[in-house]
Amino acid sequence: MFSGIIDRIGTIQRVTESGGGRVLSIDASGYWAGLAEGASVAIDGVCLTLTRADAAVASFDVIAETLRRSTLGGMKQGDRVNLQKSMIVGDRIDGHFVQGHVDAVAKISAIEQSSRESIWWFEPGPAAMRYMIPKGSVAIDGISLTVASVEPQRFSVALIPTTLELTTLNSKRVGASVNIETDILVRSIAHLISGLSNECGASGINPAFLSEHGFGT
Repeated sequence: MFSGIIDRIGTIQRVTESGGGRVLSIDASGYWAGLAEGASVAIDGVCLTLTRADAAVASFDVIAETLRRSTLGGMKQGDRVNLQKSMIVGDRIDGHFVQGHVDAVAKISAIEQSSRESIWWFEPGPAAMRYMIPKGSVAIDGISLTVASVEPQRFSVALIPTTLELTTLNSKRVGASVNIETDILVRSIAHLISGLSNECGASGINPAFLSEHGFGT
Protein backbone atom coordinates (compact mmCIF):
# COMPACT_ATOMS: atom_id res chain seq x y z
CA MET A 1 0.00 0.00 0.00
CA PHE A 2 1.21 3.50 -0.88
CA SER A 3 0.08 7.07 -0.22
CA GLY A 4 0.79 8.62 -3.61
CA ILE A 5 3.44 10.99 -2.26
CA ILE A 6 6.52 10.59 -4.45
CA ASP A 7 9.79 9.97 -2.58
CA ARG A 8 12.24 10.39 -5.42
CA ILE A 9 12.69 10.44 -9.18
CA GLY A 10 14.80 7.60 -10.58
CA THR A 11 16.32 7.00 -14.00
CA ILE A 12 16.05 3.81 -16.03
CA GLN A 13 19.64 2.62 -16.36
CA ARG A 14 18.93 -0.54 -18.31
CA VAL A 15 16.02 -2.56 -19.76
CA THR A 16 16.77 -6.26 -20.20
CA GLU A 17 14.56 -8.86 -21.86
CA SER A 18 13.85 -11.78 -19.54
CA GLY A 19 11.70 -14.62 -20.80
CA GLY A 20 8.29 -13.12 -21.55
CA GLY A 21 8.96 -10.05 -19.42
CA ARG A 22 11.72 -7.58 -18.72
CA VAL A 23 14.06 -6.49 -15.96
CA LEU A 24 14.10 -2.77 -15.18
CA SER A 25 17.27 -1.47 -13.55
CA ILE A 26 16.68 1.92 -11.94
CA ASP A 27 19.35 4.35 -10.77
CA ALA A 28 18.51 6.36 -7.63
CA SER A 29 21.69 6.65 -5.60
CA GLY A 30 21.12 6.14 -1.87
CA TYR A 31 17.37 5.57 -2.23
CA TRP A 32 17.53 1.78 -1.93
CA ALA A 33 19.32 1.74 1.44
CA GLY A 34 17.45 -0.37 3.97
CA LEU A 35 15.29 -2.13 1.39
CA ALA A 36 15.64 -5.90 1.29
CA GLU A 37 14.92 -8.21 -1.63
CA GLY A 38 11.15 -8.66 -1.85
CA ALA A 39 10.34 -5.09 -0.80
CA SER A 40 7.52 -3.34 -2.66
CA VAL A 41 8.24 -0.13 -4.55
CA ALA A 42 5.84 1.82 -6.77
CA ILE A 43 7.43 2.67 -10.12
CA ASP A 44 5.29 5.29 -11.89
CA GLY A 45 2.41 3.97 -9.83
CA VAL A 46 3.02 0.27 -10.55
CA CYS A 47 3.76 -1.88 -7.50
CA LEU A 48 6.87 -3.95 -8.24
CA THR A 49 9.03 -6.27 -6.14
CA LEU A 50 12.69 -5.44 -5.65
CA THR A 51 14.84 -8.38 -6.73
CA ARG A 52 18.34 -7.00 -6.13
CA ALA A 53 19.98 -3.68 -5.33
CA ASP A 54 23.25 -1.98 -4.49
CA ALA A 55 23.88 1.55 -3.26
CA ALA A 56 22.81 3.14 -6.54
CA VAL A 57 20.82 0.73 -8.73
CA ALA A 58 17.90 -1.59 -8.05
CA SER A 59 16.36 -4.18 -10.36
CA PHE A 60 12.75 -5.25 -10.76
CA ASP A 61 11.28 -8.15 -12.72
CA VAL A 62 8.25 -7.02 -14.75
CA ILE A 63 5.94 -9.69 -16.17
CA ALA A 64 4.30 -9.45 -19.59
CA GLU A 65 0.86 -8.67 -18.11
CA THR A 66 2.22 -5.61 -16.31
CA LEU A 67 4.07 -4.46 -19.43
CA ARG A 68 0.82 -4.65 -21.43
CA ARG A 69 -1.36 -2.87 -18.88
CA SER A 70 0.92 0.01 -17.93
CA THR A 71 3.37 2.47 -19.41
CA LEU A 72 6.26 0.30 -18.21
CA GLY A 73 6.07 -1.60 -21.50
CA GLY A 74 7.37 1.48 -23.29
CA MET A 75 10.16 2.34 -20.87
CA LYS A 76 13.67 2.75 -22.26
CA GLN A 77 17.11 3.67 -20.99
CA GLY A 78 17.25 7.25 -19.72
CA ASP A 79 13.54 7.58 -18.93
CA ARG A 80 12.72 9.14 -15.55
CA VAL A 81 10.22 7.46 -13.21
CA ASN A 82 8.42 8.36 -9.99
CA LEU A 83 9.44 6.24 -7.01
CA GLN A 84 7.66 5.53 -3.76
CA LYS A 85 8.41 3.01 -1.04
CA SER A 86 5.51 1.12 0.51
CA MET A 87 3.95 2.56 3.64
CA ILE A 88 4.83 1.46 7.16
CA VAL A 89 2.12 1.14 9.83
CA GLY A 90 1.99 4.46 11.64
CA ASP A 91 3.10 6.56 8.65
CA ARG A 92 1.29 9.80 7.95
CA ILE A 93 -1.06 9.55 4.98
CA ASP A 94 -0.70 12.88 3.17
CA GLY A 95 -2.21 11.57 -0.08
CA HIS A 96 -4.73 8.72 -0.28
CA PHE A 97 -4.61 4.93 -0.24
CA VAL A 98 -2.91 3.77 -3.45
CA GLN A 99 -2.51 0.06 -4.21
CA GLY A 100 -0.09 0.27 -7.10
CA HIS A 101 -2.51 -1.52 -9.42
CA VAL A 102 -3.00 0.29 -12.74
CA ASP A 103 -6.62 0.50 -13.94
CA ALA A 104 -5.94 2.24 -17.25
CA VAL A 105 -3.36 4.00 -19.37
CA ALA A 106 -4.57 7.52 -20.15
CA LYS A 107 -3.52 10.10 -22.69
CA ILE A 108 -2.88 13.72 -21.72
CA SER A 109 -5.47 15.47 -23.87
CA ALA A 110 -4.83 19.11 -22.94
CA ILE A 111 -2.75 21.34 -20.68
CA GLU A 112 -4.25 24.71 -19.77
CA GLN A 113 -1.45 26.87 -18.40
CA SER A 114 -1.94 30.32 -16.90
CA SER A 115 -0.18 32.58 -14.44
CA ARG A 116 -2.54 31.35 -11.73
CA GLU A 117 -2.81 27.60 -12.29
CA SER A 118 -2.00 24.57 -14.42
CA ILE A 119 -4.99 22.43 -15.42
CA TRP A 120 -4.23 19.04 -16.99
CA TRP A 121 -6.85 16.90 -18.78
CA PHE A 122 -6.64 13.12 -19.14
CA GLU A 123 -8.60 10.57 -21.21
CA PRO A 124 -8.45 7.13 -19.54
CA GLY A 125 -11.30 5.35 -21.35
CA PRO A 126 -14.86 4.59 -20.15
CA ALA A 127 -13.97 1.79 -17.72
CA ALA A 128 -11.88 4.14 -15.55
CA MET A 129 -14.04 7.24 -16.14
CA ARG A 130 -16.98 5.69 -14.29
CA TYR A 131 -14.96 5.99 -11.06
CA MET A 132 -14.01 9.65 -11.51
CA ILE A 133 -15.92 12.05 -9.28
CA PRO A 134 -15.30 15.77 -8.69
CA LYS A 135 -13.07 16.30 -5.65
CA GLY A 136 -12.37 12.57 -5.54
CA SER A 137 -8.89 11.05 -5.57
CA VAL A 138 -6.88 9.60 -8.45
CA ALA A 139 -3.28 8.40 -8.78
CA ILE A 140 -1.51 9.52 -11.97
CA ASP A 141 1.88 7.83 -12.48
CA GLY A 142 1.68 7.10 -8.76
CA ILE A 143 0.99 10.71 -7.74
CA SER A 144 -1.96 11.30 -5.43
CA LEU A 145 -4.11 14.05 -6.97
CA THR A 146 -7.60 15.48 -6.60
CA VAL A 147 -10.03 15.36 -9.51
CA ALA A 148 -11.03 18.91 -10.42
CA SER A 149 -13.61 18.44 -13.20
CA VAL A 150 -15.27 15.50 -14.91
CA GLU A 151 -16.59 15.38 -18.48
CA PRO A 152 -18.03 12.35 -20.32
CA GLN A 153 -14.67 11.22 -21.75
CA ARG A 154 -12.06 13.03 -19.67
CA PHE A 155 -11.20 14.48 -16.28
CA SER A 156 -8.90 17.22 -15.06
CA VAL A 157 -6.59 17.92 -12.14
CA ALA A 158 -5.05 21.20 -10.99
CA LEU A 159 -1.30 20.92 -10.47
CA ILE A 160 0.69 23.10 -8.11
CA PRO A 161 4.31 24.05 -8.94
CA THR A 162 5.66 21.69 -6.24
CA THR A 163 4.01 18.66 -7.89
CA LEU A 164 5.51 19.58 -11.25
CA GLU A 165 8.91 20.16 -9.67
CA LEU A 166 9.10 16.94 -7.64
CA THR A 167 7.60 14.46 -10.13
CA THR A 168 8.07 13.44 -13.75
CA LEU A 169 4.90 15.23 -14.90
CA ASN A 170 6.98 18.30 -15.73
CA SER A 171 8.50 16.36 -18.64
CA LYS A 172 5.14 15.18 -20.05
CA ARG A 173 3.40 16.81 -22.99
CA VAL A 174 -0.02 16.54 -24.65
CA GLY A 175 -0.37 13.05 -26.15
CA ALA A 176 1.89 11.38 -23.59
CA SER A 177 0.68 8.27 -21.75
CA VAL A 178 0.31 7.97 -17.97
CA ASN A 179 -0.77 5.25 -15.56
CA ILE A 180 -4.12 5.75 -13.86
CA GLU A 181 -5.29 4.14 -10.63
CA THR A 182 -8.81 5.04 -9.58
CA ASP A 183 -9.80 5.52 -5.94
CA ILE A 184 -10.23 2.14 -4.21
CA LEU A 185 -13.05 3.56 -2.05
CA VAL A 186 -15.06 4.67 -5.08
CA ARG A 187 -14.46 1.32 -6.80
CA SER A 188 -15.57 -0.60 -3.72
CA ILE A 189 -18.79 1.40 -3.35
CA ALA A 190 -19.58 1.09 -7.06
CA HIS A 191 -19.00 -2.67 -6.90
CA LEU A 192 -21.25 -3.01 -3.85
CA ILE A 193 -24.06 -0.98 -5.43
CA SER A 194 -23.78 -2.94 -8.66
CA GLY A 195 -24.08 -6.21 -6.75
CA LEU A 196 -27.06 -4.99 -4.78
CA SER A 197 -28.75 -3.74 -7.96
CA ASN A 198 -28.34 -7.15 -9.59
CA GLU A 199 -29.64 -8.88 -6.47
CA CYS A 200 -32.76 -6.76 -6.07
CA GLY A 201 -33.70 -6.94 -9.74
CA ALA A 202 -36.29 -4.77 -11.43
CA SER A 203 -37.61 -3.27 -8.19
CA GLY A 204 -34.35 -1.40 -7.73
CA ILE A 205 -32.66 -0.36 -4.50
CA ASN A 206 -35.39 1.02 -2.24
CA PRO A 207 -35.73 1.63 1.53
CA ALA A 208 -37.20 -1.83 2.10
CA PHE A 209 -34.31 -3.54 0.29
CA LEU A 210 -31.70 -1.50 2.19
CA SER A 211 -33.34 -2.28 5.53
CA GLU A 212 -33.45 -5.99 4.70
CA HIS A 213 -29.72 -5.97 4.01
CA GLY A 214 -28.70 -4.17 7.18
CA PHE A 215 -28.64 -0.56 6.00
CA GLY A 216 -31.71 0.55 7.92
CA THR A 217 -31.73 2.61 11.09
